[in-house]
Amino acid sequence: MSDDTNKHLNNVVPIDEQALQGHLNKVVLKTVADTRKQMLDVEADALVGADRYERTETRKDDRSGSYTRKRHTRAGELELKMPKLRKQTFEMAVIERYRHRVASVEEALIEMYLAGVSV
Repeated sequence: MSDDTNKHLNNVVPIDEQALQGHLNKVVLKTVADTRKQMLDVEADALVGADRYERTETRKDDRSGSYTRKRHTRAGELELKMPKLRKQTFEMAVIERYRHRVASVEEALIEMYLAGVSV
């Protein structure tokens, strides 16, 4: 190697790929968790016929707290608070009932993140 090449290589910052992958997994996991939480709230609001704490004549149901469900993703385990409704059974449109591993939503979110989609 020439002296010019050695000078340029001295300025190269080494990257710990495992640490980088761990950081990316945390970012992806948080993004997936936040997105799914918003999706759950929107779906629950649609089933109820009103926003949380909103009183309307057209309300079809009431919220009755929540319960925790775990989902496995490539980035790690995700804990979701699933809304409970008094009169209806809440089922997510995105994730099939009793399914613990969902790759399609996670993969779509990763692709959107890498493409620079912020919202």
